[in-house]
Amino acid sequence: MNKPKIGIRVIVDGRCNGVREKIEGPTYVLARLAKALIEENIKYASGEPVECVISSVAVGGAEEAARISDEFRHENVGAILSVSRAFAYASEIMEYDTRIPQAIWGFNGSERPGAVYLAAATAVAEQKGTPVFKIYGKDVQDADDLSIPEDVREKILLFARCSVAMMSMKGHSYLSIGGTCMGIGASIADHEFFRCYLGMQVETVDMCEIIRRLQLGIYDYNEYEHALEWTRKHCEEMNDPNPLECQQSREEKDEVWKTIVKMTIIIRDLMTGNPVLKDIGFQEESLGHHAIAAGFQGQRQWTDFMPNGDFSESVLGSSFDWNGARRPYIVSTENDSLNAVTMLMGNLLTGTAQIFADVRAYWSPKALEKMDKGLSESAKDGFIYLTNSGAAALDGTMASSVQGTYGIKPFWDMDDEDIKNCLRETKWGAGKLATFRGGGFSASFLSRGGVPLTMVRLSLIKGVGPVLQVAEGTSIQLNAGLEEAVIGRTDPTWPKTFFVPRLTSKGAFKSVYDLMNQWGTNHCSLCYGHVGPQFITLASMLRIPVCTHNVEEERIFRPAAWNMTGGMDIGSDFRACGI
Repeated sequence: MNKPKIGIRVIVDGRCNGVREKIEGPTYVLARLAKALIEENIKYASGEPVECVISSVAVGGAEEAARISDEFRHENVGAILSVSRAFAYASEIMEYDTRIPQAIWGFNGSERPGAVYLAAATAVAEQKGTPVFKIYGKDVQDADDLSIPEDVREKILLFARCSVAMMSMKGHSYLSIGGTCMGIGASIADHEFFRCYLGMQVETVDMCEIIRRLQLGIYDYNEYEHALEWTRKHCEEMNDPNPLECQQSREEKDEVWKTIVKMTIIIRDLMTGNPVLKDIGFQEESLGHHAIAAGFQGQRQWTDFMPNGDFSESVLGSSFDWNGARRPYIVSTENDSLNAVTMLMGNLLTGTAQIFADVRAYWSPKALEKMDKGLSESAKDGFIYLTNSGAAALDGTMASSVQGTYGIKPFWDMDDEDIKNCLRETKWGAGKLATFRGGGFSASFLSRGGVPLTMVRLSLIKGVGPVLQVAEGTSIQLNAGLEEAVIGRTDPTWPKTFFVPRLTSKGAFKSVYDLMNQWGTNHCSLCYGHVGPQFITLASMLRIPVCTHNVEEERIFRPAAWNMTGGMDIGSDFRACGI
C-alpha cells in the first residue's frame, strides 16, 4: 500500500549566476535534517516510521513548482513542509491545494532571510484561501549554522504528527454496526460530516450480520479456539452482581463467553477483513469494510436477547489480545460515531489505546463529605466520575510501565509484562440481567491516580457544524472508604476513572463543576498525556473549531491565518475555520 507521505519542498531564489547556487546546497541540508527529524520521531498508526520525500529539484520558479507538484502527487504526498533560507517569488511557486496541510520553515538569519519568503508566502496563501503554518525560530542563526533550533523542532514535529493523523483518516470508512442506540444523537452517523471534514465514508451493516456469521460459522475456527483458551486463562470473573435467584448458571455463562469471543473476532473481521474467510468459502466477507473505526449499537435490540458487546469493545480497543501486542481497533460503545472519531484522532496522534467513558457525574466536595468517608486532598475541588457500561480498553488500568511510572504505551512499546499487568488489574463482571437480558461480561478496573490525561469530545451543532472540546487534567485516587462508597453508587462491574481537569479560573475551567456542566454530551474519550496542543492543531487542519479548552496560548500551533481573525480566542477559531 502506498502510504501517505510528507513532502519537503526546497525553496530558493530562482536567479542563477551566483544567487541560487549559493543558497541551494545549504537549504537541501536543512531539508534533509527535517526529513531525518520527522522519520525518527513520527510513526504511522501501524508503528512504521513516517516516510518523507524531498523535492528532486529546488523550487525557484513556476515550472519547477509544477514539476514538484506532479512528483508529489505520484508519491502520495498528503502534507507539505517548505524550507527556505532566502526570498523567493511566493505567488509563482506556492502550492495551492487546499486539501493538503502546509507549513513553511523560514530560516531566521539576517544574511539568509528565509523569514522574508515565509511572510510573503503566508500573505499570498491567506489571500488565496490556503492557510499555512508558520515555523520561524525565535533566535537569529548564523548563515553557516545548519541546525534545527529546539523551538523549530517542536513545531515541525507537531505539524508532521497532526498531518499524518489527518492523512491516515482519508479514504477509510466508519462502520456503523446497527443504528440508533437508545435515542443517542451521535449514533445517527452523519455521512456528510465524515465525507466533508474527514475524507471518510460511512458503511452500515445490520447487527443481524453478526448473527449470520455466528450461525454459519463465518470466522476463523483455529483463532477462535486460541482466543477462547487465552480468555479462560487471563479473564478472571468477579462476583456476580445479580440476585442469586436471577443469576445465569455456570453452563449459561460458559456459553456467553464462547459467544462474546466469537463476536470479537467477527466485529474485527467486519472492519478490516480476514483472508482466512476466503479459504473457507467466504470471499466477499474476507474483504471487510475498509474501516478505520466502528461502532456497535447493542442496546436494546441486541442486548435484550444476546450477550452485550462490552468484552468485544474492550478487547478490540486495547493494544493487545490473544495474538499479543497490536494496534488498537477503534470501536465505539452504543455506536457513538462522534466519540469514535474523537478516539480515532487520539489514537492516530499518539499511537495509544483510547478510553471510552460516560461522563457520569460531578462529585462535589460537599457531596463527598456527606458520605463521611474522609476527603482526599486530590479531590478537594471535586472530580468528574468517568465510567462506562462495561466497555473500555484495558490499557485504561494505567498499569503499563512508562519511564518509571504508570500510564499507557503505544502498542509498539508494549511488552509481555505490560500486558500481564493490564489483564491482572481487570476483572470481568457479569452483566446485570435487568438491563442486559442476554448477559455478557464487562471489564471492571479502576484507573491508577496521578496519570496525566486529556479528556476530549467532538459534537455536531446545527447551523455551526462540528466542534471539539479538550480538557487536560489528571486521574486521581481516593482513599479506600470513599472509593468504595462512590463506586457502590453506580456499578462495580464497570471501568472507572476519577478525573480532575486543570483549572484556569476562566470559562468552563473556573471549576470542575463548570466543565461538567458545559460538556457537550454524555460521552467522552480519554487520551494518555497532556496532548491538548495536538488535538487543537489537528482540529485546525480539519477546520473544526475548538469551543472549549484549557491549553496555554504558548502551546497552541495553528495556521497563521488564525492571527488575522482575532488571535487565539475561541471566536477567532470559529471564524478562521471558515477559510
